[in-house]
Amino acid sequence: MVIIEGLLIAAVVGVVGVAIFLKMRGQEKVVPRLDKRTPFKIEHRDEKSVTLSTTIEFFNEGTQSAMIVDAYVKPQLPFEQYDGMNVRGKAEVEGKPREDDYFEALVMEHQQGFNFVAKVTLTARKGMTLEEAVAHMVDFPIEIIYREVGRTPMHFSIARIFLPAEELAKLVGVKLIKD
Repeated sequence: MVIIEGLLIAAVVGVVGVAIFLKMRGQEKVVPRLDKRTPFKIEHRDEKSVTLSTTIEFFNEGTQSAMIVDAYVKPQLPFEQYDGMNVRGKAEVEGKPREDDYFEALVMEHQQGFNFVAKVTLTARKGMTLEEAVAHMVDFPIEIIYREVGRTPMHFSIARIFLPAEELAKLVGVKLIKD
């Protein structure tokens, strides 16, 4: 009986010791610096569509390495809110564009970061021109969903930015019509 109690105490002490060691070693802390993001700019434009982009620094404020395993951009503009535009998003690492819409995993050492490019393509619907569709546009949020891992288990995080209709109208060069 004494041996079993001794083994249980040793196991508990071992688990607590490992937990304290890992806690002292720290963990990753990936922070998207949304307050420093660049203004939206036009990447491409034609009669029916416009592609905008903004750059956001993602920084690892933690004490351990982190890995961004996947990321994507999800515009939150359902047809119930405004059906004049079809909106699609794309995630890229600055300087590493990809044509296949695949986000290549990357490692972020502690106290280092990378620039994330969020792209949004807006395509006019219902026979409208781009200018007509933008003139009636509404504000909408854009979620950046990224999956990260480090010392903590793999998990999804969400950063949210907004594209005001007024900003879009100014970029496209039309006057916004308040419906």
